[in-house]
Amino acid sequence: MRDVAKAAGVSVATVSRVLNSPDSVNEQTRKKVQQKIDELKFVPSAAARAINSGRSRFVGALVPTLDNAIFARFLNSLEQGLGTHRLSLIVATTDSDPEKESQKARELLDIGAEGLVVSGVTHDPDFHALLRQRRTPTIATSFYDPNHYLPTVGYDNASAAQIAINHLRDLGHTHIAIIYASPKNNDRTIARLNGIKAIEEGLELSYFETEMSQSGGASAALEICKNPRLPSAVFCLSDVLATGALFGLQSQHLKVPDDISLMGLDDLPGSAVIFPSLSTVHLPVSRMGSITANALADWVERGKIPSSTLLSARLVKRGSTKRA
Repeated sequence: MRDVAKAAGVSVATVSRVLNSPDSVNEQTRKKVQQKIDELKFVPSAAARAINSGRSRFVGALVPTLDNAIFARFLNSLEQGLGTHRLSLIVATTDSDPEKESQKARELLDIGAEGLVVSGVTHDPDFHALLRQRRTPTIATSFYDPNHYLPTVGYDNASAAQIAINHLRDLGHTHIAIIYASPKNNDRTIARLNGIKAIEEGLELSYFETEMSQSGGASAALEICKNPRLPSAVFCLSDVLATGALFGLQSQHLKVPDDISLMGLDDLPGSAVIFPSLSTVHLPVSRMGSITANALADWVERGKIPSSTLLSARLVKRGSTKRA
């Protein structure tokens, strides 16, 4: 920077402003400095900048997996939102393992993460102790709990599941199979199951646990088909499972929705284009990413601790459900 300043005949501070806040420098000076930067092939050192400023300008996101498109959509929106605040994003996957999450959170903080984004509010005690020790701005997503010590940005998962069940009930379905992934270390799934159980009166429900994948949904559908008396509808607690269940039902020569209705939860992009298109509950995942980005940036940049934000889920009626 000193070499650039000398060649351009300006101060080092002016070069710094051209690099970090170019709008604060008049156009003539900015062009002169940029010309010398190009001639000298100067590349700013992020490490040196972090040492001098005490800022790394990146935050970390801890997500269970990247195999599920819902996390990819969320991270895409989160990164775009952070970019408007000149913050970068580093992503780590946890495989829904609380100890692994704690370890990766510590690693992110050790290399300078200025904030963290996590999924849900249920975490390892070491994770909570780490956050309290470091006082790191952290937002929990995909779950709404205004009473939690961490700000939350997400939805009422119990209510989202109830929207789906009530839709099937309104269509006259009372015998319903529920397909879900393991609720271990997953407060979102637990909340959805609790939401269903809270309104199960008058319904005949059967539950099938499987792995979170299309093949898991398909295998659960095959288990359902082994029963001599089929349910009139299947509700999957994610669109990933529902897509697999659709393939599993079709492999048994069952027509959806003529023979059996099928409902998902998430509203992934592919759910509208499979055949039949999937009835589901829309979760505003992209909006959750942008809200989280702005809230975390305000906290990191200005020390403004955000309030929790509840996002609304809504019913999406498509071709996979019909009246019983």
